Amino acid sequence: MKTDIIKNLRESALTVSKAGFKPEVAVIAGSGLGIIKDFFKVIKTVPYSKIPHFAKTTVEGHAGEIVLCSYKNKDILLFNGRFHFYEGHSAGETIYPVRLMSALGIKTLIITAAAGALNSGLRPGEIVILKDHINFTGDNPLRGGHCKEFGARFPDMSSVYDAGLRKKALAAAKRYKVRAREGIYFGVRGPSYETPAEVKAFKKLGGDVVGMSVVYEAIAAAQSGMRVLGLAYVSNMAAGLNKRSSTLSHKEVMETGQKTAKDAALLIKEVLEKLK
Repeated sequence: MKTDIIKNLRESALTVSKAGFKPEVAVIAGSGLGIIKDFFKVIKTVPYSKIPHFAKTTVEGHAGEIVLCSYKNKDILLFNGRFHFYEGHSAGETIYPVRLMSALGIKTLIITAAAGALNSGLRPGEIVILKDHINFTGDNPLRGGHCKEFGARFPDMSSVYDAGLRKKALAAAKRYKVRAREGIYFGVRGPSYETPAEVKAFKKLGGDVVGMSVVYEAIAAAQSGMRVLGLAYVSNMAAGLNKRSSTLSHKEVMETGQKTAKDAALLIKEVLEKLK
């Protein structure tokens, strides 16, 4: 199995690689945030369907492509679409893109995602800069056979989200007057939204926002030694917190994401400029 995954990653990397393109930063675009690519210079687009050993995206708002971009002499890999546990992938399968990033030499990963607000002080469109997460999915992407090329068998998780990157993102938010604050991401399996009772419980456990992604990617990236910045935009108030609407929908998530993409791009660009 170890031999197979290393071989698969090499084959995937060959398809994505481009002569002279040397990315050290990758971005995962969350629901509705695929238009972030419009804020960078696009060099090449590789559909997931053309990459050996890549799964297909099945969720609206996840185009399923790797976009090779550049910004101020920095090469960037933008993963426009992610794989979710709730789609039927195993926890390990959801992190194959992160393993590919590591194989391609990525040192910094910026994870974006939609999330529901557990903290009643948050509002749709606000960006939560993640300082930690709670994995409530009941699984872990590192479970199973260990491959030492990916990092330690028992990786430290005390500082998954890089403090320096968080500081840069907060400074950028202040500079551009983007609504943002630090918070904790509560990761669940999905795909159903949470009940009002669950929302109350998750809030008591320490979550500020709740979502169906992020945690597996962040765990894998931390194991590989990447610096991680997490940006979760509030797409909606979680069940029981929004008095103006009684139902939640993916359409609402998409609409908020498209409105928030510019703010997210501003923070990402500023962080990229400050990277050493």
